Amino acid sequence: MNMILTLRRRRRVNRSFLGSFALFLFLAVFGAFMVLPLIYAINAAFKPLDEIFLFPPRLFVRNPTLDNFIDLVELLGNSWVPFTRYIFNTVFITGMGVLGHVLFASAAAYPLAKHKFPGRNVLFQIVVLSLMFSPAVTSIPNYMIMSWLGFVDTYWAVILPAFAYSLGLYLMKQFMEQIPDALLEAAKIDGASEYRIFWSIVMPNVKPAWLTLIILVFQILWGTDGNGFIYSEQLKTLHFASNQIIQGGIARAGVGAAVALILMSVPITIFIFSQSRIIETMATSGMKD
Repeated sequence: MNMILTLRRRRRVNRSFLGSFALFLFLAVFGAFMVLPLIYAINAAFKPLDEIFLFPPRLFVRNPTLDNFIDLVELLGNSWVPFTRYIFNTVFITGMGVLGHVLFASAAAYPLAKHKFPGRNVLFQIVVLSLMFSPAVTSIPNYMIMSWLGFVDTYWAVILPAFAYSLGLYLMKQFMEQIPDALLEAAKIDGASEYRIFWSIVMPNVKPAWLTLIILVFQILWGTDGNGFIYSEQLKTLHFASNQIIQGGIARAGVGAAVALILMSVPITIFIFSQSRIIETMATSGMKD
């Protein structure tokens, strides 16, 4: 532990007050520039129609109004499918997909990282190669597999493919390789089974990895509309309902801005809370000597 603290002190950069202030100012300028789209989206949700179509567009709203949200409530109230149904579909698909992906990716990465068996390197190279393909390339094979399994027009047509995202397997495998083999061997000598080692030793030490996966997979599934797999209106997601609202024309531009703000608020909130947790676990998850 003392050695780690000594290395951290050596890596600390000596910087003058003027240099620190210049670096802070530089990062603040770029941070403000990157947050501009978020500020515009928040203001657009409270703009009346005449301000939304102004050119050049204004960043901040001059006459804020809640009419966009009121119109959204009235519009959804006239739908023959309750809005709560869209919310439930999205939450169920996202929750099951995230949970399944983290479990499957972790369980598959553990033997690749900590066990030697024939074909291990070939399997990992296939995983790395699959990272090159976009979801559009695999959409037809996914549909064929879901059709053969009889899962088309069900939740599982969207959930099951999420279990097999190769990015999660790659990330978990790279993190698990950093765990010392001596720690696992000591657990085996004490009589721990493979499952006990996996759940009690490996998973806690790769916490930053699966927290990162939760963020990434949540953002992917939260924004999915299930097109091509789900056809029943009762199974449609919140993103599909928002697209239907936005396609209503110019008159629904304000309602579309309100929907966009609602949809983006959930992933941003989860990212903010999870980001602080990830930074904390990355700083404290090192092996202590």
